[in-house]
Amino acid sequence: MAQMNMVEAIRSALDVILDKDPNVIILGEDVGYFGGVFRCTDGLQRKFGEHRVIDAPIAEGGIIGAAIGMGINGLRPVAEIQFADYIYPGFDQIVSELARIRYRSSGDFFSPVTIRTPCGGGIRGGQTHSQSPEAIFAHVTGIRSVMPSNPYDAKGLLISAIESDDPVIFFEPKRIYNGPFDGDPDKPAVSWASHPKGEVPESYYTVPLDRAEVVVAGDELTIVTYGTLVHVAKAAAEEVGVRAEIIDVRSLSPLDVATLASSVNKTGRCLIAHEATRFAGYGAELAARIQKECFYSLEAPISRIAGWDTPYPHAFEWQYFPGKKRVVNGIRKIMEEG
Repeated sequence: MAQMNMVEAIRSALDVILDKDPNVIILGEDVGYFGGVFRCTDGLQRKFGEHRVIDAPIAEGGIIGAAIGMGINGLRPVAEIQFADYIYPGFDQIVSELARIRYRSSGDFFSPVTIRTPCGGGIRGGQTHSQSPEAIFAHVTGIRSVMPSNPYDAKGLLISAIESDDPVIFFEPKRIYNGPFDGDPDKPAVSWASHPKGEVPESYYTVPLDRAEVVVAGDELTIVTYGTLVHVAKAAAEEVGVRAEIIDVRSLSPLDVATLASSVNKTGRCLIAHEATRFAGYGAELAARIQKECFYSLEAPISRIAGWDTPYPHAFEWQYFPGKKRVVNGIRKIMEEG
């Protein structure tokens, strides 16, 4: 075991899988010589060569299109899109080609592409560097969507994604790239050096792509969340003093409904929290599925805490971010209902 933050765990996963499987190829903007804008691929081109870690032009549609072609021809490409906000020029390639290849060929062809992309706020990037578009991709049949909340899961899930024959969109919450928080989770990180790290095996291992995880056990309230908000939920539940069961969804699509339903049927209350905008957000699907499975166990309406229905602001990033204070208020309200 080694102490790693999420950036280091992702780099370790790529290092391990590049060494294990000669068919794995990394491509993207600045992933080679520069080592990635967040340093997730730092040193990999020097170790594995320019033919396996490829610096691509600034053309997201071309990056994803090239990755699809590689996958059809037997490679396992890992395409990095520098920010989730930049993925839209390649959206048609993902939806119309990548997600449909196996279906339209009656199973004769598949393209095991993993698309890594940082998402969410945390760097004061404003509306063009802070979006969380996971609900858009979870809606698309034929691809998997994953978002880890800690270094251990990040490495294991990424290796599983690369080895999967299904295409995977692998969202990486940049707010917790270097550790959960620097003190108050409602404030931006100031000193990356002070961030805590997690224990991560240095060798090969996997984490299943289709299972949620109960990160904190409890019996009074279920908080269903993922990514950065896992850490916010922990801090909020501790402040309120409620025995909340906190579930990290991890696999957005396919969704582990059984784990969610088991918890909500036990606690009778459910609060859903995510960073993306509220309207038609991923939390709406969670609420619908939980309501169907747990209707007769619910003691209060299912509640959602999310980002505002506006573009992600620059100057007011932490007023937009659904931080500890908003989750605390949500917990108190739902505990008073019913």
